[in-house]
Amino acid sequence: MPPQNRTPTSVVLHNADFRRLWYVGSLSEFARWMEQLILSLLIWHVTRSPLQLALVLGVNNLPRPFCSPFAGLLADRFSRRRILFAAEILNTSIALMLLALLRLDVIQPWQVFLAVALSGVTRSLEDPSRRTAIVDIVGVERLVNALSLDVMNNTIGKMLGSLVAGVLVQAVDFSSAYGCVLAVHVVNLGLMTRLRIPAAQGLTPGEPIWRSLGIAIRYALHSPMVLGLLYVTLVMNALAFPMRQFIPAIGSEYLKVGAGLVGLLVAAEGFGQLVGAIVVTFVQNLQYHGRLFVGGSVLVLLMSMLFVWVPWYGLAFALLALGGCGQAGFSTMQSTITMLSAPRAMRGRMVGLLSVCIGASTPLGTLVIGMMAAAFTIPQAITLNAVVGLLLLWPAITRTPLIREPVIPLPTTTVPS
Repeated sequence: MPPQNRTPTSVVLHNADFRRLWYVGSLSEFARWMEQLILSLLIWHVTRSPLQLALVLGVNNLPRPFCSPFAGLLADRFSRRRILFAAEILNTSIALMLLALLRLDVIQPWQVFLAVALSGVTRSLEDPSRRTAIVDIVGVERLVNALSLDVMNNTIGKMLGSLVAGVLVQAVDFSSAYGCVLAVHVVNLGLMTRLRIPAAQGLTPGEPIWRSLGIAIRYALHSPMVLGLLYVTLVMNALAFPMRQFIPAIGSEYLKVGAGLVGLLVAAEGFGQLVGAIVVTFVQNLQYHGRLFVGGSVLVLLMSMLFVWVPWYGLAFALLALGGCGQAGFSTMQSTITMLSAPRAMRGRMVGLLSVCIGASTPLGTLVIGMMAAAFTIPQAITLNAVVGLLLLWPAITRTPLIREPVIPLPTTTVPS
């Protein structure tokens, strides 16, 4: 197809460097969601404790507020290819150690929590390097299309990872299922040897680390668009997204289904997210990114509140899938607004700051839901959090420019001081 006749999506996919990074991200998500569900099912099977089930997600996100500022700094200063490769080596090592413990039948909950905490460190390293690499490879004019493709492919990894994990746990056992996680990491290491990522152009040589971080924080504090983005991110990761960690308990205890159907239920959100990401992929000249970002957030919270009360598996699946459509808008626009609202030289640090908000709010929100679920019920805990989340989104709608103003890309040649 001649270049002038290509759609924005085909132009992005025609870029070989983007495709390689796209494949690597997809396999990373597939392995991550497989591991997440296998370990969550394991903890629930062993303990039957909502609080310990919550800790799987909470501990996984705990390292992010501490690691992410420095991970963003690394993405602005050093080879992002090497950072991604080092993170995947650590992921592979973690999977190897956990598999050995499962095979020997000596695994304990604290070992699972330690492993997911280390995985949180690697995710903190990966996110700024991978996301800033995308915009440098495709350019700001194709950023929405590229990030939509990235969300779409990651969603496929989420769907298939959850589904395969549930089926394998039910069909064989925990150790055999987890062996597939290790195999995926090994394959991904091989793919990473072919990555080509433009050199970072972020920091002035010799610039002190703390000064660099301070510049990014001051920039965020003086940008109403970025502040609104970070505020909504805090609300959603504290009050909405921890809900998905309790799907294994809801599926087995309330809907009375086995591990295979639990895996399919966890994947339901991914089906809706895939549809939403496909739609966004073909959008051209989108300007009001914040409207899709906030609207997706509202939809996720509404569907979370309804899902926990339905007694029928099919309806529960449909509500989670509809929430996934909102998640597609949230995820794609979150990355897009972050990239477009910051100069090129600061993008890694801004993604790192975004990750700090995710890492600070997710463990706290998950822990609160876990304690409330232990004291009352899981549906009551999730419903109360969703209602509070909807109320807290109102300031973002009325007091920030997310809804009323378009996002205009900034010049890439200067860095605020």
